[in-house]
Amino acid sequence: MKKTILSLAFIAALMTSCKEKTQEEATEAADAVATEMTDAVDSAAAKTGEVVDSAAAKTAGAVEAGAAKVEEAAKEVKEDAKK
Repeated sequence: MKKTILSLAFIAALMTSCKEKTQEEATEAADAVATEMTDAVDSAAAKTGEVVDSAAAKTAGAVEAGAAKVEEAAKEVKEDAKK
């Protein structure tokens, strides 16, 4: 009887120990996933920012080039109108 009780106590202790270890591992895994997701979001945000900045620079250049062409055309029309 004494051996049975000690065996059950030992099994209960093992199960409790394993449960705590499993919970710790699950917590560590969740933290690792959260860290990876944060890194992925930060990386995506940085890349998006670079693309937006590049597009803004290209757009500004295109607007300036378009404005210069419009000015040239306006000067030509003025000169033609004077003739």
